[in-house]
Amino acid sequence: MFKAKKRFIAGAVCPRCSEMDKLTIFKEGEKEFRECVGCGFREQMLLQSTPNELDTRVNKTKEEKEAETQPVRLVDPNEKR
Repeated sequence: MFKAKKRFIAGAVCPRCSEMDKLTIFKEGEKEFRECVGCGFREQMLLQSTPNELDTRVNKTKEEKEAETQPVRLVDPNEKR
């Protein structure tokens, strides 16, 4: 029998026993579950949608990077207006 690989969720608090760092997540087939190793709480995780990747300078296209570029105007502090 295949045993699912469980991973701990750092900083997560169990909704039943309120213990921190006792929750694990794992997959059974296509379903994801979270389970507390302290009290035995188990729940299927239902995600509404796939989370979007955060925008960083690495995953932006060249056009997006150029659109954010703004010219810089240097001001001479000794220049009279």
